[in-house]
Amino acid sequence: MSIWDTLIETLNQGASTGSELLHIILLTLRVSGLALLISAVVGIPAGAWLGVSRFPGRRVVVAAIYTGMGLPPVVVGLAVYMILSRSGPLGDLGWLFTPAAMVTAQVLLAMPLIIGLTNAAIESLDPDLRLQLRSMGANRLQEIGAMLGEARDGVIAAVAAGFGGIVSEVGAAMLAGGNIEAQTRVLSTAIVLETRRGNFALALALGGVLLSLTFAMSILLIRLRHRAVWTWK
Repeated sequence: MSIWDTLIETLNQGASTGSELLHIILLTLRVSGLALLISAVVGIPAGAWLGVSRFPGRRVVVAAIYTGMGLPPVVVGLAVYMILSRSGPLGDLGWLFTPAAMVTAQVLLAMPLIIGLTNAAIESLDPDLRLQLRSMGANRLQEIGAMLGEARDGVIAAVAAGFGGIVSEVGAAMLAGGNIEAQTRVLSTAIVLETRRGNFALALALGGVLLSLTFAMSILLIRLRHRAVWTWK
């Protein structure tokens, strides 16, 4: 029996099981999709601004961003857990062990990746491009928009790296979300759970679903790369 047959058989075992798996898939898309959206909306302009700006302490900021790109997910999850716990500074929000906590953790993981890779993409452009834009009377926003257009391949890669880094991570999702059935269980944590239970075929099938989601996102980003208009007027 193939892993896909195993997944289909599991879905057909009963309405409750099928509903649980569907909830896991939809929650994965909701949590990681929202985290990616927030990270991209903030991270792309921040990375572009960092790439075109020169100010005292810039190297320290860039070093901090690059350090954030390598943060272990379990450390981020622990930090979010401590901040959102009852004794933490944001404990009154009641976010711990909720999708909101998972989104928070994933934003902290994805945003440094998007900022850092966008900054690198902007810095890799021909330095004369900025001079040409300024000679044409472009303001700062128009300058950043035009440079993002030239560096769109690197920006798309940054978003793809951000999505890949959060949709497959386990440590932060476990600590911040708790892997609670029908509430905070996503594909990555469900795979770990089924592996621990010895349901290896189902774990592999869920892994196939996770890979399929990542592949679909990659196709979407590639289409965006060819169709999007990267200009700010």
